[in-house]
Amino acid sequence: MKPFQQLMRTALVAGAMAGAVLFVFQYFFVVPRILAAERYEDHSGHHHEAEWKPAEGLERNYYTAASTVLTGIGYAAVLVAMAALAGIPITRRNGWVWGLAGFVTFVGAPALGLPPEPPGVPVADLGARQMWWVMTVVATGAALLLVAKGWRRWPITLAAGVLVLLPHLVGAPQAEGMAAVPADLIREFSVVTVLGDGVFWLVLGPVAGWLE
Repeated sequence: MKPFQQLMRTALVAGAMAGAVLFVFQYFFVVPRILAAERYEDHSGHHHEAEWKPAEGLERNYYTAASTVLTGIGYAAVLVAMAALAGIPITRRNGWVWGLAGFVTFVGAPALGLPPEPPGVPVADLGARQMWWVMTVVATGAALLLVAKGWRRWPITLAAGVLVLLPHLVGAPQAEGMAAVPADLIREFSVVTVLGDGVFWLVLGPVAGWLE
């Protein structure tokens, strides 16, 4: 296993770089759709005046950039830690595979049940959504590791398949109520958000491999 300092350096640099790329993507493709959704939310009367949010412009961009980069570092730390514990180092050759695995685990599989939604869309209970998201991430990640470590044995492959399907058989919590945002805007937001997360992971994996 690589020294802890080297793992943390990789997580810090790769996570910050991938987070910065994601922020640029969000600035041009996601944020405009958030602002559009917020206008519908305000007009519908669903907006909560008591909620604090940063002022439009520089302040909002600063908080968005900072949170995106910090989140990127957090995900990078998880990625390099899992690679080290699994005994499958991230390299220049397999970095994109690790990035793809991260996307499937943290974005693709959860989005099948809980797609990203803009402001103005009813959501289910926060605790229930968090619990289902964690279950989906753990099950999907465990399944991918099982396949990576023992794909030649059919019982392992079968167990991995059961793990992948389990959260979706249980079902994600669903919200009730009417959205204040047009369906087209909701779909656009979901698509560009998932695409942005895909860009993030496919930058994070190869950069981490290059640093390793």
